[in-house]
Amino acid sequence: MATEAALSRDVEALRERFTQTQELYREVCALLFFRYGITPSANKLYQLVRKGSMSAPADALTKFWGDLREKSRTRVEHPDLPEALKGVAGELIATLWTSAQAGAQESLTAYRAEAQERVLQAKTEVASAEAERDAAQSAAQSVKSEFERAQKEISTQCEKLAVAEETQNSLLTRLDDAKHENAVLQRQLEEARREFALELDKQRTSMQLAEERSRSSEKRMLLDMDRERTTLAKLQKELDTLTSGSLRAADRHRQELNLLQQALGDSRQKNGQLEGALQTVTASLERAGTEAKEMQAQLSESNAQVVLFRSQAEDWCRQLEESQELLRKAQAIKATARRPRRP
Repeated sequence: MATEAALSRDVEALRERFTQTQELYREVCALLFFRYGITPSANKLYQLVRKGSMSAPADALTKFWGDLREKSRTRVEHPDLPEALKGVAGELIATLWTSAQAGAQESLTAYRAEAQERVLQAKTEVASAEAERDAAQSAAQSVKSEFERAQKEISTQCEKLAVAEETQNSLLTRLDDAKHENAVLQRQLEEARREFALELDKQRTSMQLAEERSRSSEKRMLLDMDRERTTLAKLQKELDTLTSGSLRAADRHRQELNLLQQALGDSRQKNGQLEGALQTVTASLERAGTEAKEMQAQLSESNAQVVLFRSQAEDWCRQLEESQELLRKAQAIKATARRPRRP
């Protein structure tokens, strides 16, 4: 793990120093081979650098091994080396070269296989992405249709909202008018209550006056009725007295007339004498009849007065009943006024 961390730090340092891709891959090959003793491969180089195309690490690795072979051959053919050392160095370099070539070939084969796998995976991902793109386009089209439909609904709702706001403003105006009318009606109700209270006071005063007048009228009527009853009794008594006197006088005169007729029948000769007495009796009878007629007229007049008094008494009774009815209505109004108003 420490080697990998140190290798990553060295690769980052080389990345800052070398900006070109091939130079960076070549320096990473030298770093792996000479400092860390790791045979470089295209896959390893790409994992460390991750720059350029997939063929860039393979080209850089091929060039690295070519440069290394040329430099090794130059050192082997150096004239100062002994022949035996030259042979050993040549074999060593050949062995290294063969191993490096085999490793590079294996790395290249693995890299190609991995590259093909990645290409297949990329194609699969591209197909999936295209399917997702088509689905996304279909969803976007559906969303667009939904959005257009939503915009239409929003426009419709905005129109309804404008109508609702206008209706609300109209209702608020009506509410203000209703409040104003309610205030006016409240003032009118207060005025009507005051007027009703004043009228009720007037009615109470009128009822009290009517009650007092009714009481005084009733008293006066009772007094008049008592006086008329007394007068009527007196007249009736006088009438009875006159009637009895008239009847007694009539009986007496009738008896006298009978006696005179008997005397006339008995003695015609006494006609002259009895004629004067007869005239006297006749005059007395006429006076008695006249007095009886006068008494009858007085009785009729008394009866008429009695009828008049009865009519007046009935009128006063009606007035008394009307006054009592007004009094009951006034008491009912008073009870209604005293009753507590419901809130």
